[in-house]
Amino acid sequence: MSDPVSALRGATFDGFARLREVGPLGMITLRAKGLKAIDKAIKAAVGTKAPVQRRIELSGDRACAWMSPDEYLLVLPHAEVAKALATISKALDNQHHLAVDVSDARAVFRIEGDRADQVLRKLSPADFDRLDPGEIRRTRAAQVAVAFWQQDGGYTLVCFRSVAGYVMGLLTNAAQPGSELS
Repeated sequence: MSDPVSALRGATFDGFARLREVGPLGMITLRAKGLKAIDKAIKAAVGTKAPVQRRIELSGDRACAWMSPDEYLLVLPHAEVAKALATISKALDNQHHLAVDVSDARAVFRIEGDRADQVLRKLSPADFDRLDPGEIRRTRAAQVAVAFWQQDGGYTLVCFRSVAGYVMGLLTNAAQPGSELS
């Protein structure tokens, strides 16, 4: 297997907020419903509990996000994906579930700075005044499906890798100096 490469090779932009592509990150989509062992599997794979609806559990460079009633997104170092998949498989042995490495299908961005929320406010219909720390929001940035959450004084945004260039363009345009929201 070749070394993983981020979608935009670490693209950055400094406007009224700092933008940077993060990666490569490991990501696993885990689908299962009603399994008592799901909490144990998530804890063993990324060290967090299973989040409740519209929440994300963070633990250092690992996370587990609620994506839908039967879907979680696990985030971890790219090099640990195979081990985490084996751990999940063992924890959920003989139980109906799906765990898939989606690392190469996603791109991840950080929006940082005092006005980081303004970049996303321009692109998303989400109500940022009601977005709590620890909450994940699945929505649109312009017309592209994204998910984002507050983290470390900024926002982390995940989108499909196929639209990474478009999303970076959207973010860059929204963060142009002089275009701050009043």
